[in-house]
Amino acid sequence: MIESHLHSTERSKQPRALVVDDQATMRQVMASQLRSLGIEQVQSAVNGAEALLQLRQQRFDFVLSDWDMPVMNGLELLHAMRQEERFRDIPFILFTAHTSRSMIQQAIDAGVWELLAKPFTVGTLEIKLANACRRRNRLRMAAPGNPRIDAAAANAQATTPTAAPERPTLLVVDDTPDNLRLMAGLFEADYRVRIAHNGEKALALCTSDSPPDLVLLDIMMPGLDGFEVARRLRDHPISQHIPVIFVTAMTDDTTMRRGRELGAVDFVTKPIDPDLLQLRVGNFMRYLQLYKQRQAEMDAQLVAARLREDIEQTLRHELKAPLEGISGLIEELAKGGSNLSSRQRELLRLIEQGAQSALQTADLSALMLDIENGQYQMKPEPVTIAQLLHDHAASARATSQGQHLIIAVDAEVDVDQPPPTALGDPRLCQAIIQSLLQLACDSATAGSRIDLQLFDETPLKVIISYPGTVRTDLRPGFFDKFGGAGRREGNGLAAYSARLLAEAQGGELAMAADDDPKITTLVLTLPRPLST
Repeated sequence: MIESHLHSTERSKQPRALVVDDQATMRQVMASQLRSLGIEQVQSAVNGAEALLQLRQQRFDFVLSDWDMPVMNGLELLHAMRQEERFRDIPFILFTAHTSRSMIQQAIDAGVWELLAKPFTVGTLEIKLANACRRRNRLRMAAPGNPRIDAAAANAQATTPTAAPERPTLLVVDDTPDNLRLMAGLFEADYRVRIAHNGEKALALCTSDSPPDLVLLDIMMPGLDGFEVARRLRDHPISQHIPVIFVTAMTDDTTMRRGRELGAVDFVTKPIDPDLLQLRVGNFMRYLQLYKQRQAEMDAQLVAARLREDIEQTLRHELKAPLEGISGLIEELAKGGSNLSSRQRELLRLIEQGAQSALQTADLSALMLDIENGQYQMKPEPVTIAQLLHDHAASARATSQGQHLIIAVDAEVDVDQPPPTALGDPRLCQAIIQSLLQLACDSATAGSRIDLQLFDETPLKVIISYPGTVRTDLRPGFFDKFGGAGRREGNGLAAYSARLLAEAQGGELAMAADDDPKITTLVLTLPRPLST
């Protein structure tokens, strides 16, 4: 029994879960599993659109959703929830049959809390809820929640590195005791073998919280025959994916065809050839083990993303205080400027500039994380891009004196015209220009020229060109997050961050590399304010 309920936003309230799935049976099974874990208040929705309506009408502490649904699928629901402030911190568990890393990464990028590979058991669901509770409690600095859930999470965390893999489970179904003993004896050394002497018991075992991995099923049995058992297995969400091998004396074409229609993966004829049966079962078990690795791979991908996010957040927090301290110390030193040589004052200025740049980078990384997670909300305002070009060009000249670069800015407009402006976030626009100029300075050769041009067009256009080109094979990944294409080591995020920030404001960033002459051109476009 559950000793106490999971924590909600308010301790006096019972936890509430929303199950989203277009299959009625799956919704019922999930609700039953959640109630067995102590979440008594469970509502359901048939698709993401209906789920959003319910979320806006009542409070929920957990959302558990299938991926593939009509109208609005699970990923679309997740995106929609993360766009609304009040739903951003609700734990979201997505269950799916998708296996590709790219699709799983989409869910991670959208802000999923946990991923469940279908089919799954109530035990796996319990661990995922435990993980969600631990993360939620950590974020809210709350006390531990449901003892059973928290204990499951702690046990999983403590035992996962050293626990031996669980043996696959084989269910043998036959109404003849001799056949049960024979088949059980063949496999008990390699698998956990369970037996059922009729169809009713087989169905109960297959739809339980611990279903088997593979079923050896006789066809001719009293009561529920093998065909009816297979049909009911396919109709139940827990058992619909369990592979079935028919073991039967019936070998006519009609029997074979009907078995295939019911999803049988193989037929073994009676009398049983032990070697052949062991070979076929072994082949399927190896396939099933690969299939079960999907959950472990999904977990590893999610853990890696969560670890990277935690490290980034920690670094932002840990770096800001020392950098702010450095800026304060520099300010104190500068007060005694009359005792400093011009060289010392210049060094202090550069140190201050570096500290401020690092502080801006820490703040920018927080903004980028919000953008990547779909949580950034822009409050657009006019931004004078020409001033940013001149300011960052001056700063780049000072910091790249050793390279003897010529950094030219062409941002002139007619005297009687106001300077052209973009409509965006000043912080993001500044970061884009800084990143692109940093990219150009790091890639340009000593003594070369970098050109920054502003075009008074709609949308507003900035072109930055510099000598040198990107290798042909690296061009497709130029803007990848860790591609580092055409850049020196340590500057791999410049192009990625610039494009991310441009697109967050409704702009675009493109790269063109010419081989003759060797010139790289970056083209930035940003929206403009509406004419008044």
